[in-house]
Amino acid sequence: MKNKYVCSLIILVVMIIFGNAKNHPHVFLKVQKTERSNILYGDTIMIKESFNDEDVVPNEYIKDRLDPIRANFKRINSITKWTRIKQKDIEGVSAEGGEATFYYQKKKLEKIIARHYGEMGQLLIEYYLFNGKLSFVFEKEYRYNRPLFYDVKVMKENNDTEAFDFKKSEITEARYYFLNARLIHIIDSQDCGAPFSADYIAEEKKRIKEDFKKLLHLEK
Repeated sequence: MKNKYVCSLIILVVMIIFGNAKNHPHVFLKVQKTERSNILYGDTIMIKESFNDEDVVPNEYIKDRLDPIRANFKRINSITKWTRIKQKDIEGVSAEGGEATFYYQKKKLEKIIARHYGEMGQLLIEYYLFNGKLSFVFEKEYRYNRPLFYDVKVMKENNDTEAFDFKKSEITEARYYFLNARLIHIIDSQDCGAPFSADYIAEEKKRIKEDFKKLLHLEK
């Protein structure tokens, strides 16, 4: 709730400074980044990254295997001072562009944050490494209630009852746990309770590793 008030305050201040903001709804606003809150990026709000978070509690049958992965996730996302942070644009992935941020501690890459933006939503993917290998991936997707450009004026022109509202986004999350380069477990917020098939796990492993490899290539 506090983050929502902070975002509202930031938006209010920007609107005061740029008094003609109503006439230019797509002006790109530069706001300092922070890992602790949702922030403005262009004409939308960036999804909050993990910071000092605990992972969800896994099923008891696999808890022992996941505990080291979860502990590493907790360790990395609790770091407040990084030796180096490098940012790269991700081109050609989504309509509104994207960016990747690489976090280093003592010359060692610890995590990568990838953001993909679109008119109808955005995707945040967090990659966590353990001893240089992929260990944990956390995906969070926001699907907007309306396109980014769909302001009150457009809403009225279309006899609609809703304008774009970030707070009304549909949110889905997925967690992927890797051990010795193998995808050993998936937790998905859309999971109906049935076990994931071997084919699905293999496809997800391939997709994630290919995307991760592209980011590593971009980092060099």
